[in-house]
Formats: sequence, structure tokens, C-alpha cells
Amino acid sequence: MPGVLVVLPPSETKAPGGRGRPLDLDALSFPSLNPTRKVLVDEVVALAADLPASRAALDISERQDDEIARNAALWTSRTAPALRRYTGVLYDALDAASLTPAARQRLVVCSALFGLVGGTDPIPAYRLSGGSALPGRDGLRVTWRPEISPLLEDAGDLVVDLRSGPYMALGPARGAVTLDVHSEAADGSRTVVSHANKSHKGHAARLLASSRRRPKDAGGVLALLRDAGLRVEQASDHALVLVVPR
Repeated sequence: MPGVLVVLPPSETKAPGGRGRPLDLDALSFPSLNPTRKVLVDEVVALAADLPASRAALDISERQDDEIARNAALWTSRTAPALRRYTGVLYDALDAASLTPAARQRLVVCSALFGLVGGTDPIPAYRLSGGSALPGRDGLRVTWRPEISPLLEDAGDLVVDLRSGPYMALGPARGAVTLDVHSEAADGSRTVVSHANKSHKGHAARLLASSRRRPKDAGGVLALLRDAGLRVEQASDHALVLVVPR
């Protein structure tokens, strides 16, 4: 993937349905992850047969049993491209459908179930979060960290990591550029933006993926975003802060 690789968090909400054939791990990017993907998919499918255990592992209520039904059908349900499957505030701002194919190739999503997936990879709807506690496992970050971190660190391109904390923990990327969002009041005081930061990060991801520029470091990312009209500051060698009005 040329120039810059933008790593996104997934969303809890997933678009239903799809037109693609059922899950084929060989159709996904990062094939070295396939053995772990298969083990996890099989575990999640088997867990779906036990509703109480599934609710506990996924931290959901009886009203969300349809999510468990989705998990039961992981190997047989229709698939859709990852950037179409994930929904919500960040993905609305990203508006991946209007991006060029080349831009979509610069976006990857960190998934608790699949590890890393390319933006165009065909995946089914599922429920599994970074903090989910699958029976018999010490945590998904223990499972994924040894596999995801080396892939990101050896990507060969500048990695811009826009993941939230639980997904960054699945595979920290040493040397990646990060972007925090702070809101600034009229008196100059600042607070970290929580929910609304997803929209700002989606917009930033769109700018990075669609630009013809290929930044080499945090300074290059800062310049690209500033030239697009955003107010961005450099907090450290690898950390940027996007400042928005409160």
C-alpha cells in the first residue's frame, strides 16, 4: 500500500446483509493472520450455541440476541466490503463510498475478530469487541498483539493510527503517527473530545487517504491536514493534536 497506511477502529454497529459470497479467509488482506482468524471465528460460532455464555462474553443483553445469531452464521452469511460493513459517526464522516479505489486501499481496520482487514476486504456482520472476554482466553490483546504489531511496524509506509485505546492495545504500532482531538473553549482551556472525536478522525482519515501527497513523518501529516484547513499541533515526535472549537 503506497505512501501512508491509515489504521481505523471498527464500529460496534455493522450494516446488515451483503452481496458477497460467504466468508473466505483467503480473500482477506494480511494472510499471515488467517490461522488465528479461523480459530477465533470457530470459537465465536461455537459460543453462539450458548446464549448466556455469549451474552457474558460479548457484554450484551437478551435484547441483543440478534447479534449472537449473526455470530452463529459467520461462515454462511453474506459478506460486504469492510468499509461498507462498519457504520457510525466515523464512517459517516469518512464517506468511503465516494473515495477512489486507490484511496480505499490506504485504509485498514483493526478488528477484534479478523485482526487487520483491508478496506475492501469482504467480511460478514459480527459482534466481538476489543474488550470481549472469550472463554479460555486471557484477552484478545494477548492473542493479537504478537501478530498485529509486527505487520504494522513492517508495513513499509508511514502508519497513521486513528484507533481508540482498546483497539490500539490489540497491536500497538511503534513509530506510528497518532491524532488526538481536543476541544478548546473561548478562554483557551481544552478538554479531550470523546464521542465527537470519531467524526473528526473520520474526516482526517478521508483527507489522508484521498491526498496525492505521501507524508513521511508526523510533520508531513501535520502539513497535509493544516493545508486542508484543520488546526493541528505537534505534541511530540509521533503525536499530533487536532484542536476544534468547543
